[in-house]
Amino acid sequence: MDQRKIYYFDNNATTRVAPEVVTAMVPFLSDFWGNPSSAYQFGKAVAKHVEDAREKVAALINADPREIIFTSCGTESNNSAIHSALAAHPGKRHILTTTVEHSANIKFCEFLQKRGYEVTFLPVEFDGSLDIHLLEKSIRPDTAIVSVMWANNETGVIFPLEEIAAICRSKGVTIHTDAVQTPGKLKLDVAELGVDMLSLSAHKLHAPKGIGMLYVKRRTKYLPYVIGGSQERGRRGGTENVPYIVGFGRAAELAMASLEDENTRVRGLRDRLEKTILTTIPNTVRNGSQDSRLPNTSNIAFDFIEAEAILMLLDQAGICASSGSACTTGSLDPSHVLTAMGLSASRARGSIRFSLGMYTTSEEVDYLLKHLPGIIAKLRAVSPEKATGAAANRVEAVSRT
Repeated sequence: MDQRKIYYFDNNATTRVAPEVVTAMVPFLSDFWGNPSSAYQFGKAVAKHVEDAREKVAALINADPREIIFTSCGTESNNSAIHSALAAHPGKRHILTTTVEHSANIKFCEFLQKRGYEVTFLPVEFDGSLDIHLLEKSIRPDTAIVSVMWANNETGVIFPLEEIAAICRSKGVTIHTDAVQTPGKLKLDVAELGVDMLSLSAHKLHAPKGIGMLYVKRRTKYLPYVIGGSQERGRRGGTENVPYIVGFGRAAELAMASLEDENTRVRGLRDRLEKTILTTIPNTVRNGSQDSRLPNTSNIAFDFIEAEAILMLLDQAGICASSGSACTTGSLDPSHVLTAMGLSASRARGSIRFSLGMYTTSEEVDYLLKHLPGIIAKLRAVSPEKATGAAANRVEAVSRT
C-alpha cells in the first residue's frame, strides 16, 4: 500500500480508528474470544465487557444502558426504527421524513412506498433549514413515525430536534432521529431532546466500521428488525460483535472528551479553511447555513467545473475530500441534498465537502489551501462550462436574493 502522507478531510464519511480504541479491542480478538451468550464462565466474562461498553455508549447520550441496542451500522439502526414503528402500529401507514436524509432513510422509505405505505418527504429551504410549521401540519392521524436527521452529513446543517420532538410528543407520534454525524460535535442528551429513538454509527466517532447503535426510549414499543436468538434482550438477533462493541464503548468515552476541542480548535480550522477558499478563489459559494451547522463541516460549490475532476487532482496531491455521502459515490446524479436545497444540477455537481476531525492539524489545512487554488484554476482553464455557466450562475444568484 502507498505509504505517502494522507491529508484527510472526509471525516463525515468515516474516521480514523483511534489508537486507544484499537488497544481496547485487541484482547477480544486474541484472548477473550468466547461467545458472550454462553453459559460457562469464559463466555460470561466476555458478556460483562459487552455490558460495560453498553454503559459507556449509554453515557454518551445520557441514556439508560437498557435502552441501547447494538446493531451493525447506522443504516440498520435507521431501518430498524422505521420498521418497528410501522410494525407496532399496523393501522398507521404514513411516514414523515425529509428530502435531505441519508440514503439509509430515503431508499428504505422508497422501498416501503412500493409496498403501499405513504411517505411525505418534507422540502428544505435554500440554506438547508427545515420549516417546522410545515412539519407540524404534515403530521397526520395515520402517521406512524417522524424520522428526521439531526445534522446533515453533506452540509452539516442542524435541524431543531428539540422543537421537532416536542411537536411529535404533543401529537402522540413516534420521533426518530439519525444522529450519526453528531457524537463529539454536539452535546448528546436524549432526556433533553425528547426523542423516542436515535441512531449512531461507531465509525463516525473513531471506532471501526460494522458496529452501530439504536437508542429506544423505555416504554416505546419496539419490534425487532433482525430476528434470531435472544441477544440484545430479544431486540436484535445475532451473536454480539464483541471486539467492535468494546471499541465502540471506548470511542464513546473519547467523543465525550473531544467535544470542547471540536467546538473550538476544529471549528477554528474549518472557519479558516472556508473563509480562505471563499475570499481567494473566485466563483465559490458555501452551501448551507453559516451558523446552524456542525463545527467540522464545510460544503463549497466551485462554479464551472465538476467535483469529480477536483477530487481526482486533490487525490493526486494526497488530499481526501468528497462530493457528498460516501454511500452514493459512483452515482452520476447530483447530490440529492444540494438539489433539494434548490441548487442547479451544475452547481451541485461542482460542490465539495470538507469535513475535519480531531486529528486534523493546522499544517494540513495549510497544505490543502496551498494546492486547491491551482487545481481550481487549472480545471477552469479547460472548462467548456465557464463561458456559458457564468451568465447562468449570475441569474441563479439573483433569483436567491
